[in-house]
Amino acid sequence: MPIALTLPMPPAKTLAREAAEAAPGSRDRAAAGDAALLAWTVGGDRLAFDALAGRHLHRLHRLALRILGDAAEAEDVTQDAMLRAWEAAADYDASRGAVGTWLQRILVNRAIDRLRRRGRQPTVPMEWAEAVPDDGPGAEEELQHAQEAALLRQAMEHLPARQRAAIALAYEQGLSGAEAAAALDVSARGLEGLLHRARQALAGRLGGLLGREGG
Repeated sequence: MPIALTLPMPPAKTLAREAAEAAPGSRDRAAAGDAALLAWTVGGDRLAFDALAGRHLHRLHRLALRILGDAAEAEDVTQDAMLRAWEAAADYDASRGAVGTWLQRILVNRAIDRLRRRGRQPTVPMEWAEAVPDDGPGAEEELQHAQEAALLRQAMEHLPARQRAAIALAYEQGLSGAEAAAALDVSARGLEGLLHRARQALAGRLGGLLGREGG
C-alpha cells in the first residue's frame, strides 16, 4: 500500500548549513547506503530522506499492520514514525544497530504506544484472509491455508503488544535474533523470553480455536 509522507521543512539554519556543503545535486541517492542517506538527511536533504523512506516504508507499514491489526492505524503510525525519524535523524547511533533497525525501533515504540493508549485489543477482520477461488484445482487446500491464517491472526490479537512485536520482527520481518532484539531495545535473553511467552500463548490459543473449528 503506498503511503504519502507529509514532512515539515527543516529549520532555516539547517537549510543554510546544507547550502554551505557540497551541492546536493551531485549526490547519487539511489546508490548511496542508508547511513549516507541519513547523514544527508541531517543536513536537511529531503530527497535523501525520501530515498531512505522508499527503501523501508513498505516493510515498516507491514510491521505496524501486524502489531496493530488495523490498516488505518498502521498507516498513521508509520507516518508518525517516519516523521519522528526525519526530526531525530541526528540522534541515530550506529553503535546500536543499522539504520533499518533504528527505523524499526521507532516504529515499534510508536505502535506499542498506540496500543496502550487504545486500551483494548485490535480487531482483525476475517476478510483479511487470502482470496480463495470458488472452484478449480487446489481450492480446498487454499481454503484450509486461509482459515489457518485467519485463526493465527485471531490468536495474535490477544498477545501483549511487545510479544506481538517480537513475533513480527523475528518471524515476519526476516531479522536475526540480534536485529530483532535491537529493534525492541532488549537483550538477546529478553527477546527469547518474549518469544517463549508468545509461542506458549499462541499454542494455547490456537488449540482452543482449532477445537472450536472442529466442533
